[in-house]
Amino acid sequence: MGKRRCVPPLEPKLAAGCCGVKKPKLSGSGTHSHGNQSTTVPGSSSGPLQNHQHVDSSSGRENVSDLTLGPGNSPITRMNPASGALSPIPRPNGTANTTKNLVVTAEMCCYCFDVLYCHLYGFPQPRLPRFTNDPYPLFVTWKTGRDKRLRGCIGTFSAMNLHSGLREYTLTSALKDSRFPPLTREELPKLFCSVSLLTNFEDASDYLDWEVGVHGIRIEFINEKGVKRTATYLPEVAKEQDWDQIQTIDSLLRKGGFKAPITSEFRKTIKLTRYRSEKVTISYAEYIASRQHCFQNGTLHAPPLYNHYS
Repeated sequence: MGKRRCVPPLEPKLAAGCCGVKKPKLSGSGTHSHGNQSTTVPGSSSGPLQNHQHVDSSSGRENVSDLTLGPGNSPITRMNPASGALSPIPRPNGTANTTKNLVVTAEMCCYCFDVLYCHLYGFPQPRLPRFTNDPYPLFVTWKTGRDKRLRGCIGTFSAMNLHSGLREYTLTSALKDSRFPPLTREELPKLFCSVSLLTNFEDASDYLDWEVGVHGIRIEFINEKGVKRTATYLPEVAKEQDWDQIQTIDSLLRKGGFKAPITSEFRKTIKLTRYRSEKVTISYAEYIASRQHCFQNGTLHAPPLYNHYS
């Protein structure tokens, strides 16, 4: 069994990326590589990390992969067009999500849209929101189009107060994901925003002490040059890619920049931390519906929600 920690043992403001660009095919040999999955986030050592990146121990940056619909404990929401309200959608098995009170809410995604909208149109940033300002490790993900292609995903494994954390990583993920050009006004109508909050960090007993579709994992290893590296995948990644544990570990090693052949003995040297996440996603159309009272003049060029927050 893993040893429970309340928060991840990482440096302040250590950030990571969160979303996969495309689904690679993995073999069972563990010697595959992943083309463009290793990228580096520009900026300081306290800067954010992006998806499909490796962590450079000298810069303190790290990457995660693919945030879409979360497994087990991730909320799904639907907009009520009449009221503009977001309400939970029943799970596929018909059971309600009543086992615990989720912290993540659709209003967090709406706030991210507010922040991005105001930035792109040159308006002052919106007032602070009413949802909780408790500290959590968090990720903000942007996807676009009907096929929900990744457009930006960056977050942090260090717990940040949600108001400032979501504001910061909204713009970082939208404008500074080194794999993509900055988001533009013209792209807004096709966007989907996801917020993920990470919880239940535990030290695993070994590299197999985690469950596909349940846990996100962060690995730490020494590469062939003797440099410590880290890499991470959010809980939904392995399941969406249809990977088993070994394929996921090997993919993370490649993502972290390990280029040597991967052996079972080397896998045993990996230090693994497992965690869970809460996630919510809304579309731009849902965001606009929830903010309808702010767009009474029929144009999208009005600043959102200056009277919404107190």
